[in-house]
Amino acid sequence: MKEVTIVCDGSSLGNGRGNPRGAAVAVLGFSGYWKAFGEYLGRATNQQSEIAAAAIGLENLKEPCKVRLLSDSRYVVETMSSGWKRKTNHEWWARLDKAADRHSIEWKWVKGHAGHVVQEVADQAARNIATKGSVDPEMLEEIVATIGVVEI
Repeated sequence: MKEVTIVCDGSSLGNGRGNPRGAAVAVLGFSGYWKAFGEYLGRATNQQSEIAAAAIGLENLKEPCKVRLLSDSRYVVETMSSGWKRKTNHEWWARLDKAADRHSIEWKWVKGHAGHVVQEVADQAARNIATKGSVDPEMLEEIVATIGVVEI
């Protein structure tokens, strides 16, 4: 079984007020090489964007993998690993559950905005997508290139 690292982040400009612009990004790493996947979510909240980011990473794995998934969202990590109750966002959790089903996952919390190279890339890419209102594949490639070849 392949061992993969996923670092994910969500962004919601406005976070539920006015006309929020949600986006989610997952950066997948295998043997030190990285690839980013993103999605513009429209009116999603920050929590919904964080859930979607984890789902996007897992959905883009082509086969069952052993995954170390890093997120700066305690909400996502604790809900998936410690059984926090799911009071809201049920359709978003259903998407993540389906994406997680075939993988062996270690859920890890990483402090956001603390200099973690790959997490900072995921954060910036999610903000870029939320601001633009669409996914720019070239931007994702360029921003991931800043990571270089590195295993974490």
